[in-house]
Formats: sequence, C-alpha cells, structure tokens
Amino acid sequence: MIVVTGGAGFIGCKLIRGLNRRGIDDVVCVDDLTDGHKFANLVDCRISDYLDKDDFADRLRRGLAKRPEAVFHQGACTVTTEWDGRYMMETNYRYSVELFEYCLAERVPLIYASSAAVYGTSGSFAEDDAAAERPVNVYGYSKLLFDRYVRLRLPQAGSQVAGLRYFNVYGPGESHKGPMASVALHWDRQLGDTGELRLFEGSGGYEAGEQRRDFIHVDDIVKVNLWLLEHPEVSGVFNVGTGRSASFNDVARAVIAWHGRGTIRYIPFPDELQSAYQSFTEADLGALRAAGYEEPFLDIESGVAAYLDAIHGGS
Repeated sequence: MIVVTGGAGFIGCKLIRGLNRRGIDDVVCVDDLTDGHKFANLVDCRISDYLDKDDFADRLRRGLAKRPEAVFHQGACTVTTEWDGRYMMETNYRYSVELFEYCLAERVPLIYASSAAVYGTSGSFAEDDAAAERPVNVYGYSKLLFDRYVRLRLPQAGSQVAGLRYFNVYGPGESHKGPMASVALHWDRQLGDTGELRLFEGSGGYEAGEQRRDFIHVDDIVKVNLWLLEHPEVSGVFNVGTGRSASFNDVARAVIAWHGRGTIRYIPFPDELQSAYQSFTEADLGALRAAGYEEPFLDIESGVAAYLDAIHGGS
C-alpha cells in the first residue's frame, strides 16, 4: 500500500496514474475535497481507498492499521498569496512534521513536495546554500521550515526521506487551481477569449515579459518522484526544475505558435507584488544529478505544445 497525500491535486493525481502504470493499484488517496470539482482528477485513477486529510491525521496519531510501503506527501496549501500564517503553518508545516515523525518511527520511505519559493528573490538556487534561502511569503517560509526540520532529523532516519523543491510546474490537470494555475493555462484561455495574451511589464531589472522562471512539465515531476521510489537509498533535499530558465515571453510565444495566432499585450506590474515576486528562478540540478538521476527534461517549447495537445485533444 502506498499513500499519496494531495492525491486529488494537480501533481498527486499524476503520481497515482504513474503508480497505476507500474501495476500498483493499492493506493490510498488523501485529500480535502471541500472543493468537490477536484473529483474529476481521480476518475481515471485506480485507488484502494480515499481518506480526508483530517481523518488521515487522526489515524496517524493512533497508528495506521496497515504500514505503508511508501508515502508521497504532495498535500499543501499552495496559494502563494495566502497571508493567514496560522493556517499556512498548520497545513504545510505541522501536518508535514506529524507525517514525517510517523514515517521515521515506522521506517516508511517519505518523498515530499517542497518548493523553489524557499529561495525568494535571492537569485541563487543551490540546496546547500543557506544564504540563498530567503522566502518572500509565508508559503515559502512554511516549506523552508519543514526542509530545515527534515535536515535536522535526517541523521536519525532509518529509511528514505527525500524533499523535492519544485520550480514552476505546468501541465494537464491544473485547471482547478484557479489563479495559482500556470501562465501557460491562463494565456491559452486569454487567447481563446480575446486573441491576446496579457504579460506584466518590466520588473526586478527585467524588460517587459523578460522575467525568467524555470518551468517544468508535470510529467517530469512525476518521473523524478517515481525514480526516487525505485532508489530508496537516496535521501536529501533536491531541486526539481529543468535547470534552464525561460522568459515569460518564451512561454507566450510557445502558446501563440501552437494556436497559430495571437498577440501579446503588456500590463502594469501590480504594486502588491513588487516585494514578493520572483523575477528569476533556475534550478541548480547538481545534487539531483549527483544522486544518480540522469533523465532529460522537456524544454518549454516541447512542454507547452504537449500541454496544449492534451487539453485541446490534439486539435
């Protein structure tokens, strides 16, 4: 039995399908379906049980009836503009600590989602550079604090513990995320509605639309997670991006190229984001490569084309 928290979410449901493709159907999905629309992500997943996240936390405290073979912990509040720190720390930090302590005590491999938000606007993206860990929102801080907790306890771990600092993930299955969905999805919809894509004017020393992020397709995220499942000897905190940044203009042009039409319009940069916006991210993949992961990552042009093929049925 394998547990996937956040299993009805964007990455979680893809992980379940990846496990299913490997013949693993004894999967317990843990999530919060207050937003019932997310059920659609699970329809074509084969799971053995579903648990609400609060029910799962209660069972953890009492001791699970069946020891999992592994836990993929993807569940979190990923709204970077959420400033309710009490809610964020309870949901992202304390819940993760309780799950980690259970896995530590029972020697259950734990593979969990962290975030490149831990780096904030530092401009450096190496996992072993503490000076680079400068989050600019409480979401990033909640992820950083758990990474630090894991690092302190890792020497006592008798089983795998791997944290993955996801960079900007995009791909099919994210429509329920609303404002937190990728720019590729927003621009695809804008193009369909108005024929134009709205990008921010310059910020952080970058020209209009030239702010750069490390955009990674969700299929590549799943590959890294499943590779870790197959390599239980690998533990640590790892960046997961492509290692190559792309500008927002690059993404917009990829969307336009797929549709064969569309224009770009630049809009004023929001005042409220001036001090809380990452104008540049690019994963340092040294630790992941040193751990033995050798697979290539999709470039932005190929990834966006595959994404739009998927959501438009190849039309």
